[in-house]
Amino acid sequence: MGSSGTGRARHGHRQSGAGEWPATSPVGRLGPADRAHLLALGVPVRHPADRVLMREAERTDHVLILLDGLVKVTGHADDDRAALLAVRMRGDLLGELAALDGGPRSATVTTCGPVGTRTVSRAEFLRCLRERPGIAHAVHQSVVAKLRAANTHRVNFVGCDAATRLARVLHHLVMTYGERDGDGAVLRWPITQPELATLAGASEPSVQKALRRLRNDGVITTGYRSIRVDSLARLTAFTHPNE
Repeated sequence: MGSSGTGRARHGHRQSGAGEWPATSPVGRLGPADRAHLLALGVPVRHPADRVLMREAERTDHVLILLDGLVKVTGHADDDRAALLAVRMRGDLLGELAALDGGPRSATVTTCGPVGTRTVSRAEFLRCLRERPGIAHAVHQSVVAKLRAANTHRVNFVGCDAATRLARVLHHLVMTYGERDGDGAVLRWPITQPELATLAGASEPSVQKALRRLRNDGVITTGYRSIRVDSLARLTAFTHPNE
């Protein structure tokens, strides 16, 4: 299991109020009783930065409830590059597909910094879905939302040049996971240029050129393990250059 070697939390995770969980996450979709039930499943575990929690194609079937922190979801492309597929944050579930169908892991999950989870066995997770229809509905909504997001991502990139695709990727990342600051926002977790390239469906040289243009135009500032969007309005303009 990817979390081997990590220590269990000494105390159970404090169950946050409804307003503290992202509304679109499985945990955030639940009412108080169902949320308390879900967050009582399994055992709490703390994971350090850059720890692989699940590995693509491995035959494990536990589920992780992400309590805090961010993780990156990656898969191997045809040219054997690690393609960044998604980022997940607190309130999300990790590994639910393998628990639902018994198949191998569809992607690799790696922590972007210190992360807290609850590790739930497949048997306990499936029993919870059978006994708590509200939780089952929230999980199914989450799976559908992930599929819709993947389809939207592909459709939005049809006919776009690399700079526009990168701008759309950055806009999505900062609006979903960034810390807002006036007309700007900051991503305070590491994302590499190769990962941005795979998300944008572009070559690394094209991404480097697009990042340089965004920096020169005062749209973004890049730093160590962080990207700051100095003007969301300007970034939004780059996402639809012909409007």
